[in-house]
Amino acid sequence: MISFESDYSAGAHPLVLQHIIESNMECLPGYGSDVYCKRAQEKIREACGCPDGEVFFLTGGTQTNAVVIASMLQEYEGVIAARTGHVSIHEAGAIENTGHKVLELDGKDGKLEPEAVEAYLRDFYQDENHEHMVFPGMVYITWPTEYGTLYTRRELEQLAEVCHRFDIPLYLDGARLGYGLMSREADVTLADIADLCDVFYIGGTKVGALCGEAVVFTGKQMPGHFLTLVKRRGALLAKGRLLGVQFDALFTDALYFAISRHAIDMAEALRELFREKGYRFYLESPTNQQFIILDNQKMEELKEQVRFGFWEKFDETHTVVRFVTSWSTAPEDLEKLRELL
Repeated sequence: MISFESDYSAGAHPLVLQHIIESNMECLPGYGSDVYCKRAQEKIREACGCPDGEVFFLTGGTQTNAVVIASMLQEYEGVIAARTGHVSIHEAGAIENTGHKVLELDGKDGKLEPEAVEAYLRDFYQDENHEHMVFPGMVYITWPTEYGTLYTRRELEQLAEVCHRFDIPLYLDGARLGYGLMSREADVTLADIADLCDVFYIGGTKVGALCGEAVVFTGKQMPGHFLTLVKRRGALLAKGRLLGVQFDALFTDALYFAISRHAIDMAEALRELFREKGYRFYLESPTNQQFIILDNQKMEELKEQVRFGFWEKFDETHTVVRFVTSWSTAPEDLEKLRELL
């Protein structure tokens, strides 16, 4: 079997794993207070061009979203997200489980439109009954989105401007951040994201780590006693070193960006392969997720030798499926797929 199912199917990048092994027998303090966490935090601040940023490591994306959102919202507030957003559909109600409602808006190709967010916020406060409603307390976006699409710098600027005008934070879920930054269509840098967002996270689980996400609070946005809030939600890792060691490796010699670039190179080759074979695309994605419309019979045939993801039904005889490349995708995988197609 060859796998294009996800970008976290493989374990860890060899250099990350090597760093874990080399540091394995060191006896270090817990809960993220070790030298590797501190070193990784400093490297991330430098990469973001955000010397005052506060960096905290958590183990996974859903956990990170639930902890960050709940810690930054008042108990009467909810979070605005695209109807197709990860917190809206693929996190099993984790946000609602914290007591905060996801306030869904229609988007376009996975993206929230700044005008729609502004209209929602304006209409909310113009409603004379708004004190009886869930207050919008944050805007949540993903970059890249669930459809592999990217907000432009201008779109991020507009969203940030709306959020600042209504005095609510802009939170960017960067589970696949590296793949967005390395896309040839991206006009956004890591420093831009740190400048425009109040909080974001740098995904490690899907970009070369065994597990781990690095949350970055900018502009003194980190909630007070955040470590205590993390522990209250059962998300504080005693062996915090595990996360620090991995991000220390990922942000040494720009490894994070190099392996992300490889995934984009593989995705571009994958896209051209499907085009050569005459397949249709559900939409155009410039990142490592590619959405293909397959004949149902062909889909069942491919399943016997290729792993890929179901996305949605297209019509009675066709299905939209997702092929994902990663840091671990090899050219040989593409050649095998070419033969099968």
